[in-house]
Amino acid sequence: MTNATLKHLALGVVMMTVGVLLPRTVQAQPFNAASTPMFENITLTPQFSPDPMLIRGLSGGPALAKDIAGREDTQTGTCQGYVDQQPDHTLILTSFFDYLKLQVQSSEDTVLVIRGPGGSWCSDDSKDINPSIEGQWLSGKYEIWVGSYKPNTYHPYVISITDKQ
Repeated sequence: MTNATLKHLALGVVMMTVGVLLPRTVQAQPFNAASTPMFENITLTPQFSPDPMLIRGLSGGPALAKDIAGREDTQTGTCQGYVDQQPDHTLILTSFFDYLKLQVQSSEDTVLVIRGPGGSWCSDDSKDINPSIEGQWLSGKYEIWVGSYKPNTYHPYVISITDKQ
């Protein structure tokens, strides 16, 4: 079974569990996969809208984050945890951003790995248990992974992307 299949299976289990635990009035509203996309790839220009931009996925995988990043430590943090071999998201920036922030929001402890123009960056626990990376960003293609601390352990997350300080 592939990691993508495992993630989608885990998402199904999470969604079923949430459906069972929610009150009856909310249960009557079906989950609409079309309105809740996962593992999106996005292209941004400065002053994008909506801001913040939100993208969703499931953290985790079998690969060591430090192997994906190509190093154990970066200026933004250590490369800990486990991610998929393939990126969860691709972010294309059409031009230079004087400021951009990516912040993971999850109920579980996650890690963030980003590879793009100029190198690779990792983050862990920037705000509570949620990682983030912020600063100046060159134009180009960025690959984004959100990881978990145990191999093949998957947790839902939302990445909030803003260019406002």
